[in-house]
Amino acid sequence: MEWKLDNDSKIPIYQQVVDFIEKRITYGELPPGSFLPSERKLAMQLNVNRSTVTTAYNELRAMGIVESTTGKGTRVSTHMWGVSPTLTPNWRNFVEGGTFLPNLPLLRHIRAEVQQNENIIDFANGELGCNLYPHDQLQTILREQPLTHSLSYDHPQGYLPLRQAVVKYMKEYLKVEATEQSIMITSGAQQALHLIVQCLLNPGDAVAFESPSHCYSLPLFQSAGIRIFPLPVDEHGINPDDVQELYRKHRIKMIFLNPNFQNPTGTMLHPNRRKKLLSLCADLRIAIVEDDPSSLLTLDKKQPCPTLKSIDENGTVIYVHSLSKMIAPGLRVGWLVAPQSVVERLSDARHQMELGMSIFPQWLMQQFFETVPFQSHIVQLRKQLAEKRDVIVRALNEQLHDKISFSNPNGGIYIWGKLKEPINEKQLIMQSLKQEITFMPGSIFGAKDGYIRLSYGKVDINQIEEGISRLREAILVCGK
Repeated sequence: MEWKLDNDSKIPIYQQVVDFIEKRITYGELPPGSFLPSERKLAMQLNVNRSTVTTAYNELRAMGIVESTTGKGTRVSTHMWGVSPTLTPNWRNFVEGGTFLPNLPLLRHIRAEVQQNENIIDFANGELGCNLYPHDQLQTILREQPLTHSLSYDHPQGYLPLRQAVVKYMKEYLKVEATEQSIMITSGAQQALHLIVQCLLNPGDAVAFESPSHCYSLPLFQSAGIRIFPLPVDEHGINPDDVQELYRKHRIKMIFLNPNFQNPTGTMLHPNRRKKLLSLCADLRIAIVEDDPSSLLTLDKKQPCPTLKSIDENGTVIYVHSLSKMIAPGLRVGWLVAPQSVVERLSDARHQMELGMSIFPQWLMQQFFETVPFQSHIVQLRKQLAEKRDVIVRALNEQLHDKISFSNPNGGIYIWGKLKEPINEKQLIMQSLKQEITFMPGSIFGAKDGYIRLSYGKVDINQIEEGISRLREAILVCGK
């Protein structure tokens, strides 16, 4: 290591000498017990004043890095316990290591652009607009209902009064029989999926999920060393025959499905396929994880779509639900319904991570279920989403009928479109950002080039037509 004096630096010269010697020690060039040059000799080597070296040695002694003995000189300390070198770790090596993989770069880029530019018309975000959430009802609860429960650590499975409320909710709205012991409150659906992958699967295990799928955009499977295989989605969802074939070839242990208003395609798994799938998985002992955030968001029917869990007679399904698409994503409240042994295993693992969830959002959701007419909230939400769906479908038909083919969704918040002409996906994303409009490219979900997902949940209804107009301009520019 060569010494380089930086006269332009604001760091004092003696401190530069300290840093230089400390780095040589840290890198092993000066091992414990080795002697340093005398103050006069080091001053000559470094071309600095002797008083500078004297001050540097005094600082190093104070730090415990070197020790001096009269008549013998100064040497590197033979023990380094408690000494914390100021050398910055190589954080790049840390960031590039670890087992938990980062999100896809394109996904991070889109999110960053949306956060930085408030003028962007956002068809990428999978949330609902703020005006669709029940803010007034939540404010009323906070104003009128006293929080009498202790704010200490909660039960590993979640706040008991909320679990009791969830039992009623599941039966009334989703026709699923559950008990307090079979429910675990989670910090949203994604935490539930993470716990399932980390606790119930081992590195090298094989699983399958829909293609395209929101699961493809989640790095948690690859982070856990899980092998993933696609189940192609057509207009009726996945084909159970594909599940059987994947089991024959790869012995898949678990499948992850979003059968109602699937993200990103918006499709519904056909009733006949549901029955066949449940029977097949029971016979092969394949577990099904049903990720179901949108069953209640049916836009053309009064009754919610049946879940796999509601017709599961063999205990094959782990059901995952979230309130993010109906009440408020920021509260991070969801849950899973599973056999009690599975719930105990997952809740124990979560308890090791964070000693339980915050009581407050759980209490707020329990109060919401008990004091707010939930059915009226859902009816109003469906009405508003149907209006937004109709506006975006009309805009697509009027402005992009010659550029994109798509299906009219019966529920949820997504439209899955296919470009009629080949266009470079990254180029279209970049051009769209210039036009101040975003969407999710199909590759995020494991689809081939030429597909896009448009979400009408968050975008303001009055911006939809303008957003589709900007999208058309971006497509025209890229198609030249």
